[in-house]
Amino acid sequence: MKFMRLGTRPDTFYTGEATRTMISDLPSDLTICINNVTYLLHKFPLLPKCGLLQLLCSDRGSDTRSVTLELHDIPGGEDAFELCAKFCYGIKIDLSAHNFVQVICAAKFLRMTESVGNGNFVSKLEVFFNSCILEGWKDSVVALQTTERFPEWSESLGIIRRCIDSVVDKILTPPPKVRWSYTYTRPGYAQNKHHKSAPKDWWTEDIADLNIDLFRCVLNTVRSTNMLPSQLIGEALHVYACRWLPDVTRGRSDPETSTASQLTQEKSVNGRKQLEMIVILIPEDRGSVSVGFLLRLLSMANLLRVSPAINMQLINKCGLQLEEATLNDLMLPSHDSSGDHHIYDIELVGSVLEGFITQWRKSYSRDEYSLRKVGKLIDSYLQVVCTDANMPVQKVVSLANVLPEFARPEHENLYKAINIYLNEHPQMSKEDKKHLCSILDCHKLSAEACAHAVKNERLPLRTVVQVLFFEHEKHGGKATRSHKSEQPEIQLFSSEWSSKQEDARHRSAPSSTRQKLEPESERKSRWKNNGEMGSDNEREIMEEGSKQELNKIRMQRSKSEHRHRKGK
Repeated sequence: MKFMRLGTRPDTFYTGEATRTMISDLPSDLTICINNVTYLLHKFPLLPKCGLLQLLCSDRGSDTRSVTLELHDIPGGEDAFELCAKFCYGIKIDLSAHNFVQVICAAKFLRMTESVGNGNFVSKLEVFFNSCILEGWKDSVVALQTTERFPEWSESLGIIRRCIDSVVDKILTPPPKVRWSYTYTRPGYAQNKHHKSAPKDWWTEDIADLNIDLFRCVLNTVRSTNMLPSQLIGEALHVYACRWLPDVTRGRSDPETSTASQLTQEKSVNGRKQLEMIVILIPEDRGSVSVGFLLRLLSMANLLRVSPAINMQLINKCGLQLEEATLNDLMLPSHDSSGDHHIYDIELVGSVLEGFITQWRKSYSRDEYSLRKVGKLIDSYLQVVCTDANMPVQKVVSLANVLPEFARPEHENLYKAINIYLNEHPQMSKEDKKHLCSILDCHKLSAEACAHAVKNERLPLRTVVQVLFFEHEKHGGKATRSHKSEQPEIQLFSSEWSSKQEDARHRSAPSSTRQKLEPESERKSRWKNNGEMGSDNEREIMEEGSKQELNKIRMQRSKSEHRHRKGK
C-alpha cells in the first residue's frame, strides 16, 4: 500500500497523564480540549493554517493572551487533530489509506484550505488521494472501508462516491489486465504458480470486508453496468456470507451452538440485516447461486427471524432449484425451541418441497424426471432423519405425504426409511406404527422388499398381511412350473388363513349378522381397495389370534426359498 510522508522535524509531543504538550522554549498560549485529552499548544504555528482556530480566537478578543478552546465534535477525535497539529508544526507524519479519511475530514473541519494559507493540508491530502489511493486497488477498498466511521463527512466530501467508482472500474477490468495485488485464499490456488491471468472472481474477498451498506452500493453499481455474469455476482454474495455469516457456510452446523438464545441482540440484528440484503441482491437468473447456499441461507433466516417476505422469497428460490440439491444440502440443523430436540429441520425441508411441488404444477412442461429425482432425494433424506431418536413420527409422515403418488414409481427407499425408523424407535405404540406404515404402498414394493417385509417382526401385523396379499395377487396369474414350490405357501394364505378368519368372524358375530356377511370374493376386493383387512372386528380378531399362522407362513417361505436355492 502507498503512503505519504510530510514534515521533517522529530516528534516532540509529550504525554503527561491526559495532557499532550508540545515541548518548546515558548510557553503554551493555546489550550485545546478534545474529549478527555488536553493539548497545550501555540497560536503561531496553528492559526496561520487553521481557519477555524483563527475565527474562534478572534471571537475571544485580541487582549486575551492564552485561549482555551473545546473541539469535541472534530471528526476523527484527538488522533486526527494531532496529525493536523503536527503538520502545522512541521513534525514528520505518515499518511496512508488507513488514516486518510479521518485526517481529511479533520482538516476540512479545521478549514486548512488554500484560502487560509498556500500549500495547506487539504490540498496535499487531495493530491495524495487522487494520485495514490484511487489508483490502487487495496488502497481504494481500505479508504472506502474507513468511511464507515464518518459517513456524513465522507458523503459530503464525495469520498465515498469516488472510492466506489474507483473500485468498480477495477472490478470491471478484464482479468488478463489485472496487475495489482488482491486477496485470494481459495484452496489450491496458491500452489499453482503458473496462472496466466487473475481468476474471474479475484475481487470478491476484498470487497467482502465492507459493511453491508457499502457492499450493496458497490454490487449494485457493478450490476447496473451489465458487464459481469450473474454467477460472478452470486459468488461475491457467497464470499460475503462466508465473511459475516459463518454459520451459513458450514453445511451442518452444531445445533447446540446455533440456538437463537445464544445470539447477542446486536449480532442478531446485524446478521438479520446482512442476510436480508444478501437475499435481495441475489440475481433473478436461475443458477446464479447454488441451491445448497440458498438452503443454508434459509436455515439461518429461520434462526435470525427475518421478515416473512424474505423467508418466502428464499423458499421460492430453493424450490426452483431443489432438483439440483444433494442429500448433504438438506442436512439443515433444527432450531426448534418447542422441546422436541430433534437434530434435523424436517419442517423446513417440507416447506421447500411444497414450494417445489407448487411451482412444478404451474409449469407448462411438468417434467416428471425432475419430480421423480426429487422424490428419490426426499426418500434418501427420510432414511437419514429416521435415525434421529427424537424425530416425531407425525413429521416423518407429513414430509412423506407432500410428494404426489406418481413421484414414487416404487417404494423401495420409502420402506427402508420406515424400517430404519422402527429400528430406532422400538418403543413405538401400535397406533404410531400403523400411522407410519400408512404411507407405504405395498403394490410398489420389489420382490426383495416384500421378502424382507414378511420377515420383519417390527412391522404391524396388518402391514405384513397386506404385503402377503398383494404379493399373492401379483404372482397369482404368473404361476409357472419353476414356482410350484411356492404354491403351498400361497395356498395356505388363500384358503387356511381365510377359512380360519371366516370361522372366527362367524363365532364372534350374532346369528342375525352372520346371514348378512358379504361373500368371500367381495371381502377380498374390499381389502385390496381399502388397504385394510376387513372391519375393525375382523382386524382385532386377526391381530390377536393369527400370529401363529403368520409365523407358520414365514417358516414355509423360508423353507421354500432354501429349496429353491438348493435346486439351483
